[in-house]
Amino acid sequence: MTTTEVIVTEPGLYPGMPEDVYHADPVPGGSLSSTGARKLLPPSCPAKFRHWLDYGQAPKDAFDLGHAAHLKVLGTGAELVVVEAPDWRTKAAKEAKAAAHAAGKVPLLESDHERVVDMAAAVRRHPIAGPLLAPEAGQAEVSAFWIDQATGVWCRARYDFLRHAVPGRRRLIVDYKTTTCADPETIRRTVNSFGYFQQDAHYGDGAVRLGLADDPAFVLVFQETEAPYLITVVQLDPVARRIGRDLNAQALGIYAECVRADEWPGYSNDIELIALPAWVERQHTKEIW
Repeated sequence: MTTTEVIVTEPGLYPGMPEDVYHADPVPGGSLSSTGARKLLPPSCPAKFRHWLDYGQAPKDAFDLGHAAHLKVLGTGAELVVVEAPDWRTKAAKEAKAAAHAAGKVPLLESDHERVVDMAAAVRRHPIAGPLLAPEAGQAEVSAFWIDQATGVWCRARYDFLRHAVPGRRRLIVDYKTTTCADPETIRRTVNSFGYFQQDAHYGDGAVRLGLADDPAFVLVFQETEAPYLITVVQLDPVARRIGRDLNAQALGIYAECVRADEWPGYSNDIELIALPAWVERQHTKEIW
């Protein structure tokens, strides 16, 4: 299946849609993802969002490791190319990496391949993450498309793992994240830095809009990329979700207006009056007195 073979014109779930098709956006006229919504808002801006939309994001080793871990944990994703080299410094290794990226595959060193295999085994052993992501409990990498009622904007999401509905229980959407530190306090900062509270609201609202659940729960599984590959499973509190929903509404409004006007502004079109940071002002006042 190629990107030219898929066009989405009806809201719904699209299981089995290849990752590259989803990211190429099969909705005529475009749709807004959670990542896109976050790129529209400060500290980013619509101009940066438009550039990302047109040119994508350059590959990074950390991204490749995350994609590979997703494949091993969830059982689906881009094909891996294991490169027999100790690192990426040689010409041959660099060429193999470039060729894999050009083919839409994920290049991985042998040592990193062993690492993601061990990471997946650690997930399966975990008392919470293992059952949450058990293959028989749901479906991995499910693409979803819907229309926002307030703006008429098409939205999309790709659920890492959509658990099957169980009578009497909340429908669970599980998202798997790799991280350098899964300590709960660090996760709190990570959720804020990467806007995962907006992802929570976006994914949950999509599930409600598509009739998947009245009150779905978004669960994040964070796993460290260094042994012993520690795992922390979290849910965000109602305040975080409410803030995420408010920011998503702002992003949807900005996106709708940018599309309507076909203008994607930068940070500002005015001359901005800039003050020094408050701590500089306080230090200066203290030195004078």
